[in-house]
Amino acid sequence: MDFQDVLRRRRMVRTFEPRPVDPEALERILWAAQRAPSAGYSQGYAFLVLDRPEDVERFWSAAAHGEDEWPGDGLRRAPVVILPVAGKHVYLNRYAEPDKGWSDRDEARWPVPYWTVDASFAAMLIQLAAIDQGLGALFFGLDAEGYGAVWEAFGVPGEWEPLGAIAIGHPATKDDVRSSAHSRPRKAAQEVAHRGRWHG
Repeated sequence: MDFQDVLRRRRMVRTFEPRPVDPEALERILWAAQRAPSAGYSQGYAFLVLDRPEDVERFWSAAAHGEDEWPGDGLRRAPVVILPVAGKHVYLNRYAEPDKGWSDRDEARWPVPYWTVDASFAAMLIQLAAIDQGLGALFFGLDAEGYGAVWEAFGVPGEWEPLGAIAIGHPATKDDVRSSAHSRPRKAAQEVAHRGRWHG
C-alpha cells in the first residue's frame, strides 16, 4: 500500500469484526514496531502482545476491573491487543555506558523523557503497519487501577511504564461508536505549522 494511502486511511477503529488476524500480518506489524528510533539506540521499548483469545479476555477482565459499560462489544471483538511499554531504566543504564558517560544515571539530565517518546514512535508504527496490512487499530489508555491489574495479571515488571494499549483487528463495516473526529474538523496546516517564527 502506498504510504499516502496509509496516512489517509489512518483512523481510530472502535468496532471490530470477530475475525482472527493472520499471524504473518501480526509478525510484520511487530517487525515495523522494532524499527522505531531510540535515543542512543537504547531500544528501551517492549511490547506485551496478546493474540490468544484467552489472553485477550484476561486483559479485558483486568483492564475493566468490574466496569459493565466499558469496553463495548465492538472493541472486545478485537482479536489482538498490544501494550507498548517504556523502560526508563534502559535509557539511564545506556547513557551510563562509556560512550555516553553519564555514570550517575541522573534523571535530571533528561529534560524530555525519551523513553516515552521512543515508545510512542513504536506505538504509531504499530498502528500504521496495521493499516498497511489491511487492518484497523485503536490506541487507548487505561486508568491507574487498570494498568496495575494488567501488570499483575501478565507479570509485567514494575520498571516498565505503561504507554497505552492498541487493539488490532478487522474493522467492522459500520463503526458503532462516534468519536470526536465526527464533530471536530481537522485543523488547517497553517494552524499547526509555524514557519520561521511562532505565530498566533
